[in-house]
Amino acid sequence: MNVMTPKFGMGASVLRKEDNAFITGKGRYTDDITLPGMLHGYVLRSPVANARFKVVSTGEAKKAPGVRLVLTGKDIAHLGDLQSHGMQKQPDGTLPPNRDIPILCRDKVHHVGDAVAFIVAESRAQAQDAAELVEVDYDSEGAVADTRHALDKDAPLVWPELGSNKVVLNHIGDKEKTAAAFKKAASVTRIEFVNNRLITNYMEVRSAVGEWRADEDRYVLTAGTQGVHGVRDIIAKEALKVPPEKLRVVTPDVGGGFGTKTFAYREYVLVLEAAKRLGAPVKWTADRGEHFLSDTQGRDNFVIAEMAMDKDGHFLALRVNLIANLGAYTSQYGPFIPYLGVTMSTGVYDLPAIDVDVTCVYTNTVPVDAYRGAGRPEAAFLLEKLVDECARDLGLPREEIRRRNFIKQFPYKTQTGRMYDTGDLNGHMTQAMERAGWASFDKRLAQAKKNGRIRGIGMSTYIEACAFPGSEPAFVELNGDGTVTLKIGTQSNGQGHATAYAQFVAEKLNLDIDKITVRQGDTDELGAGGGTGGSRSIPLGGVSAARAGEDLAEKIKKIAADELEASAGDIELSDGTARIAGTDRVIDFAAIAKAAKNPDDLKGMGEFKQDECTYPNGTHICEVEIDPETGVTKVVAYTIVDDFGATVNPILLAGQIHGGIVQGIAQALTENTVYADDGQLLTASFMDYTMPRADDFPFFSFETHNVPSTTNALGIKGAGEAGTIGATPAALNAVTDALYREYGIRHIDMPTTPGRVWNAIREATKTK
Repeated sequence: MNVMTPKFGMGASVLRKEDNAFITGKGRYTDDITLPGMLHGYVLRSPVANARFKVVSTGEAKKAPGVRLVLTGKDIAHLGDLQSHGMQKQPDGTLPPNRDIPILCRDKVHHVGDAVAFIVAESRAQAQDAAELVEVDYDSEGAVADTRHALDKDAPLVWPELGSNKVVLNHIGDKEKTAAAFKKAASVTRIEFVNNRLITNYMEVRSAVGEWRADEDRYVLTAGTQGVHGVRDIIAKEALKVPPEKLRVVTPDVGGGFGTKTFAYREYVLVLEAAKRLGAPVKWTADRGEHFLSDTQGRDNFVIAEMAMDKDGHFLALRVNLIANLGAYTSQYGPFIPYLGVTMSTGVYDLPAIDVDVTCVYTNTVPVDAYRGAGRPEAAFLLEKLVDECARDLGLPREEIRRRNFIKQFPYKTQTGRMYDTGDLNGHMTQAMERAGWASFDKRLAQAKKNGRIRGIGMSTYIEACAFPGSEPAFVELNGDGTVTLKIGTQSNGQGHATAYAQFVAEKLNLDIDKITVRQGDTDELGAGGGTGGSRSIPLGGVSAARAGEDLAEKIKKIAADELEASAGDIELSDGTARIAGTDRVIDFAAIAKAAKNPDDLKGMGEFKQDECTYPNGTHICEVEIDPETGVTKVVAYTIVDDFGATVNPILLAGQIHGGIVQGIAQALTENTVYADDGQLLTASFMDYTMPRADDFPFFSFETHNVPSTTNALGIKGAGEAGTIGATPAALNAVTDALYREYGIRHIDMPTTPGRVWNAIREATKTK
């Protein structure tokens, strides 16, 4: 009898297991949780960006209806601050001091939204009403919000005792070698631009439930995170100052993360502290306005970049001066993110020399940290915008200057020490150009002009680093009913882990994925885990899950062989049973579980350790039409050809790429975080912060041009952030192409809003 071919394994287009619960309203998010006797917390936040303050009185607030507790900074002096773990050494070897995040501010606030007090009442409405009764005197001082001007001599200082708004200076490259290359260059192209700040507007705002379980002598935190173990360790060790085993962290369903839910936040500590004091569970849930003022934000760089070239357009050297805004505090990984980005400064190009300075600065704004791509989108945008400008300066086709400078031979070690293992750069660019109709663009341009529109086409050829060195062990167990449970220390926040991980295990056990349950998000079930971020879950966790499945399969075969009086080598697994090959002698998984003499015989474990990153790469091509009378830009076509090494599930992959593209295009065209000079957030709601909509986009054309990774055991390179990394420069380059063709406009900052485009056109036509 033939063994059934696995239909759920790697490469199969399996529909997401988790979606039935979500679309029928059975998802369970943190704010869905209601516990007996639960109280509700509200954070009183600073209305000013930079001020010394004094809490004059909390008496009226404490007497307000339903109020059970009011906490200020002096009430929680025993709690530690949330520390940054991302500071990098400067070229002189020094490690600058952090400015960590206090759970509640003590005598000074540093940005609008900084936490001043925490009020707990029987309802959120009562807590919010009582917050208005807390008397606070603010002695407001000058503020700085603009990245470009944070280092000006007359700029107000966020932390006066430091004497400067500079946080840290990082450098990568060889200054002397780069200077020599610039000296002999036939031409030099220079650009400067703002990489605009973004707010991570995931669908589910943050929420947390804190409990103190006296009978267990420990805290329990339920919160939407990107990894329970990292949050547990930081809150326990740094804030609560207790051993990690004294804190259990549980994460239920999570409605989006994008890096921002990786971090430990002050509200998580506050609900735990309040729960212990009051002997009752305490829930805090943000509203969307609080999200704008409290959750870490992304990007926010000011960049000057130059490329030195020979007479044929070959790149000789790259010089970059980047100022990165970290906001008012050094967030968990904040100082590391710009540094991580510039390690990808050379992109897909054979660049012999680089000289990159990164200066991180403080401003009176919400802290900045990892946001989908974490530095790599910024690096790709810089390079791809610069390469297009190089092509214009030299009169070369944009694809030709790329071809001349692509890395031709792999493996390839970059000037930043990255080791790219595989790729076919010209291959995916050529494929993308064919799919996008690059050669026939002029016909579409002519038609657009007849319709009173201008049209542009832009590309980006990107590479990114992900699945950073490390491991993510996976544990599987055969249950008594014949089903299988996988436990792993990552955390799904929309990616489809329950499906993808189940596919790896199903392939090894030849089992329907509906019989495989994936469990994540509970520190009681696993002692350690790396969480989800940096596109690591599938390249690392997926391989471990496959190996755990193999381990369990061998154990199942051994038990089955004993029961069927056969050799384990003669046993084949099929649809929840074990069979002696070529016979009708069979035993199902439930009977195998019952027959096991030792519980460990029903458990499998797998761990894949990776020593180097993987390097997804690809080409994005965006085509836009602009109405010159209104400045409105419409994306009319979008083509992607990516190299992800190997595809686990085409449907899940397409979902990841589509979502990333939308976020990337939104940065280029619509999203922008704007602060006033006094530090007030002007784009503090969806009334002013423009989110992308489904009808803003065409159908995407997506294909792969995979070259398996030699770093990863299954050839996987990772895909979670790639869409965002390729999309922003492709979209901006398309807009710039349209404006340059018609008006000679060579630069426009993101986002290219209708007003900004309209003004650029008016200015250009004035001078003609």
